Amino acid sequence: MQKNPESSPRRLRVRCYAAAAAVLTACCSAPAAIAAATDPDPVRLAPPEPTGPHAVGQVRLHLVDEGRGHPWVKGAERRDVMVTLWYPAAEGGGEPARYVPDAVEGILDGELEQAGLPREAVDFAGSPVHAAIGADLAPGVDRAPVLLYSHGFNQTRHQATAQLEELASRGYTVAAMDHPYESSAVELPDGRVLRDSVPGEMDTAEMYREAIGVRVADVGLVLDALEGAAGGSGPGAGGDPLPAGLGAALDLTSVGMFGHSAGGLTAAEAMLADDRIDAGVDLDGTLAYHAGDEEWAESTLRGTDRPFLIFGGGVSGTDEHPHTSEHSRDWRMFRDASTGEVLEIYLAEGEHMGFIDTQWYVPQIEAGGWSGGPTWRDSVEDSIGTVDPERSVAAQRAYLTAFFDEHLRGEEQPLLDGPSPDHPDVAFID
Repeated sequence: MQKNPESSPRRLRVRCYAAAAAVLTACCSAPAAIAAATDPDPVRLAPPEPTGPHAVGQVRLHLVDEGRGHPWVKGAERRDVMVTLWYPAAEGGGEPARYVPDAVEGILDGELEQAGLPREAVDFAGSPVHAAIGADLAPGVDRAPVLLYSHGFNQTRHQATAQLEELASRGYTVAAMDHPYESSAVELPDGRVLRDSVPGEMDTAEMYREAIGVRVADVGLVLDALEGAAGGSGPGAGGDPLPAGLGAALDLTSVGMFGHSAGGLTAAEAMLADDRIDAGVDLDGTLAYHAGDEEWAESTLRGTDRPFLIFGGGVSGTDEHPHTSEHSRDWRMFRDASTGEVLEIYLAEGEHMGFIDTQWYVPQIEAGGWSGGPTWRDSVEDSIGTVDPERSVAAQRAYLTAFFDEHLRGEEQPLLDGPSPDHPDVAFID
């Protein structure tokens, strides 16, 4: 199991399994008849409760760029981008949203089966999130800073729910976008499903460069649509109607962006391309097209002139060194080239896949009885590390919120000044 899939030449491909398959191996080796007799009940996933003062609402946007296809997909003449808006909502409104839609559920079921578990091990259809579909905007919220979220390769926009809901509960409107043909599955309102079409040569720097360029254009499309919504026009080609007042509440003078893995590089590159983004965060993503071959991205060489947070974890590379700028040349180059403030923090006992929902749902799968012996434990540790899951989620939420509160809301955050006894797993890297 790869520990940081983007940190060496053969690890540029981030083939992240979205359900427990990200960390599971075929550890259930009992004969099928015996296993069937002893299988526990399907697990219903339950994201950690958001801790902010607001309830959370959710709506989907379907955006279309008519003049842009995709370099990997012959015949693609337009770009369909699905976005989920998570926003501060009034209490008690709307039906709870599902964790993932049907198309993604099928992908995750199949990945569980490949890992040696029954397809019904996790009840994705019966797993809700805390957000309510189309709920009214929270009373008193008239200006909500905007955050953008970009997922890693072969992930989806749904897989950072713990972070997205937390930030929305803190008064942000968060636009989580799918990047079609890199995402495992993107379900459009008309029923079409756009599946992963990443070519087999994903390990090449040129392919990665193409992918990041497409993603940066997606970011611009989303920001344009949100500006349209803030100005009173429709935000896209379809999806859900915005609740009353949400468009006017979008504060596009205060925009941040964060992403996991390839989404972290997308955030850094988008900040070079679009000065509407005021602050960015990279969650354990390599800041290069191919660090092993010294194929650097623009952001590696130019850095950033605006605030940026690098949040790393665990180890990377064939020598398994700590994944920090002390050992990762791309991060050090980015920091040295930047004229804006760059903060770097590090979760030593975490790992790459612990910066998305894998951190909280793998323990839930274990608690539901779906676990094995040493093989399971080794796979889990390689993927999400040995950090306490609740402390890890709490730390990620706290530092993301503090970073954006300071740099988008102008509220000074002592948490960013140095190590905190409230988050003993997090180290500051000079």
